[in-house]
Amino acid sequence: KMSCFWFCLPLHLLMVACLCHSIKAPTTSSQQSFKTDLFNFYHSLILADGKETTIHLLKDIPKRYYFVLEESRALAPFTVTVTPCDVPIEWSILMHKASASFLGKAARGDPGTQEVSTAQKAPTMVSTIFNYKGNSVETYMGMSSHSALYMLEFLSTERDTHITVYLTTDTTSGHLYPELPMDPRIDVIGIGHTTVTLTWKHSPSVLQHRENIQYCLLVNEKHNYKSLCAAETAIRSSGGKLPPTLALSLSPYLLEPQQVMILSNSELSIINKASNGEVRQTCVGTKNTYTVPSLSPSTQYYFDVFVVNLLTNASAAYTGTFARTLEEPEPKVTELKDGKVIQIVLDGKNQKFYSLQYQARHKKIQFTFQLCRGQVRVHITKNGKTVASENISGLRYFSLKGKLLDTYLVQLRSTEESNSSVKVQVSSHFHKPLFPLLPESLKIKSFSKLRTCNSVTIAWLGTQEESKYCVYKKRLKEDQVWVELQSADRCSGPESRHKSEKVLCKYFYDINLQRAVTTETIKGLDAGTLYLFDVYLFGPSGIPIRYHSKVVKTRKKC
Repeated sequence: KMSCFWFCLPLHLLMVACLCHSIKAPTTSSQQSFKTDLFNFYHSLILADGKETTIHLLKDIPKRYYFVLEESRALAPFTVTVTPCDVPIEWSILMHKASASFLGKAARGDPGTQEVSTAQKAPTMVSTIFNYKGNSVETYMGMSSHSALYMLEFLSTERDTHITVYLTTDTTSGHLYPELPMDPRIDVIGIGHTTVTLTWKHSPSVLQHRENIQYCLLVNEKHNYKSLCAAETAIRSSGGKLPPTLALSLSPYLLEPQQVMILSNSELSIINKASNGEVRQTCVGTKNTYTVPSLSPSTQYYFDVFVVNLLTNASAAYTGTFARTLEEPEPKVTELKDGKVIQIVLDGKNQKFYSLQYQARHKKIQFTFQLCRGQVRVHITKNGKTVASENISGLRYFSLKGKLLDTYLVQLRSTEESNSSVKVQVSSHFHKPLFPLLPESLKIKSFSKLRTCNSVTIAWLGTQEESKYCVYKKRLKEDQVWVELQSADRCSGPESRHKSEKVLCKYFYDINLQRAVTTETIKGLDAGTLYLFDVYLFGPSGIPIRYHSKVVKTRKKC
């Protein structure tokens, strides 16, 4: 029975069983630990060949994996690649080699192997063939021996963590990990205020398997990452959420609430909003030069490039680099003149501030802003201290009190990605207002019950000041409504309208504001047709104020 037991064991179990049976009195502490591990072999883990294994480590508790290479693979090369995914770890490879004659006796069922005296020991040798401590991706390449048992020991002394381990003896059918070039550095070839241009040498894997390989870039303000799983771990621990790999994260359906996806120039970027900053990931296909856009001026960024195998999701990291964007130049400041109106177009794409400066010649002054298009943020300081800051809509007045020669700085920017436009005036002459007195609301109301096939009745509010009101109409198609309303310039007057669009002009006012309402029935319209109606209010200065446009459709049947 014992003879059959020895004969039937697979080679790697046979080795362990023989070694365990033969060990009686260890000579060194390291051999003692190793032999103890051998006795617990059946409760340990065997490392799979040709497969990436994820291993979780508890702080200060070593974890051991074993592997024995097939007998037919004697003296063949093998590699072990270990990727720390967080903190530095310690890991080593130990080889326990038994004599071939002892293994031969055990395999034949020699009774001499069943009982070994305390004085007898099987000729064995334990040696550490590799050890490493750190958080870099490290690969060991060696030659296998069919009479040796290998043990990998891993230890984390900082905190609980996880790693990935890849063992392979097949060096002929390609690599799980994409190859890096001889020079894996990332070069910075251009730096701007909001951009950094990078280049790197092509991976041999890209040149051989272009359709299955791509480059992915990671950008953050903290530090470089030595592996993709290290970056993923850092993002998760800081409150963000990253998909399993960059290669798979290209699907918008995998996005988490902390993520923002940006599609620009056919390249997909995903920004992970973490509590300590953001990590931006962009996959750029097989291009090896890329300009990173939308960075902040005067900020240091860290850049990592990973070459990713789309079939296996395995990746290899280039040597990361860093660069500091240039300082933003001082914005040009335009001097405001008392009483003069200027119109400013703000670039929504760059989100830059437009600066205006005014030196007071009176103690009381008034800033007037008329929003023409888009959305605008206004920030006003007096001698460096903020006195007003808000988003404006329609017409907005800021009446301020100070001292002679106080310096006011007005900063304007678009809060939309599209361009915005605004008119600005500063004046110390309160008794000569540039714009007319405004009603409580600039909305135009239409009466559904008074609609007919060829007429529409509208109403709007007036003021206590006699003013001129002009009504204009424009025929629209269904697909023109949204574009017409979004692109309307609320600062433009009737001079921008075609003469055929004018309906009428009238004067009215009422001391009692509750009765300062006027109505108008516009006739001669076509049945079942959309019309855009506008009302312009003219004040003493002649500068018009445009009410909010109203779209009404006449009845199709009457």
